[in-house]
Amino acid sequence: MAKLIDGKKIAGEIRARIAQETASFTAENGYAPGLSVIIVGEDPASQVYVRNKKRACEEVGFASEVIALPAETTEAELVSRIARLADDPRVHGILVQLPLPAHIREGAVIAAIPPQKDVDAFHPENVGRIMTGHFDLLPCTPAGVMELLRHEGIDPEGKECVVVGRSNIVGKPMAMLLLHAHGTVTLCHSHTRDLAAHTRRADILVAAVGRVRLIRGDMVRDGAVVIDVGMNRDENGKLCGDVDFDTVEPKASAITPVPGGVGPMTIAMLLKNTLTAARLAAARERS
Repeated sequence: MAKLIDGKKIAGEIRARIAQETASFTAENGYAPGLSVIIVGEDPASQVYVRNKKRACEEVGFASEVIALPAETTEAELVSRIARLADDPRVHGILVQLPLPAHIREGAVIAAIPPQKDVDAFHPENVGRIMTGHFDLLPCTPAGVMELLRHEGIDPEGKECVVVGRSNIVGKPMAMLLLHAHGTVTLCHSHTRDLAAHTRRADILVAAVGRVRLIRGDMVRDGAVVIDVGMNRDENGKLCGDVDFDTVEPKASAITPVPGGVGPMTIAMLLKNTLTAARLAAARERS
């Protein structure tokens, strides 16, 4: 039976530590780390994510605000709002909730966020820093996966690491972080031939493709560590991941559940990024 990696518990420990560090930061500087989240439109899932982020910020002592804009907001109006936040010295993190309405270019919006306030780490400059290994901020979900591995004492060094999914948000940065940790990384995607031949080699398998139960037990080697980043709804409307838990769990040595695995870590890493951004800003002010 695989060890269940309890992301909810681990994220709670991280949030408690961030709350203590935030209290020290606020006492030292006279202000709290500040995060501004912009949501455009009324996508129900996005509204849930934004509420969860705001609640997490309040729990750890951040100064947080949610800026809700109507769906008909123009790209120019959104970029202008970001510019005002960029100029505010007490806003240390700016996050624009994705997806955006179709008439707004995601790339243009991401590029408008100053790299030092880009707590999602999606800006091209931050992406480049992740490639070279000289980063201050990391994409929240891949960073959360690495924290889970560290917490469980799972070292990627020298291991076969297979990532399924090549998104800019998870798959590509996930592969880079595993590579920085000296893993031997294979990045698979929708055009990969014989996916199972690759996944069966994995000592560490990360599924991040957004397809219900894509990874089955016969695709996993005995003793593998399986990290399920997927968040899907099955035919009955039940939350499930990219991994068929019932058939994979008996073969794995450790596995993350859905929900309660990677998901809680994503917000914990957002808090960590925001505190990091605030510390760097305070250091610049003092210099």
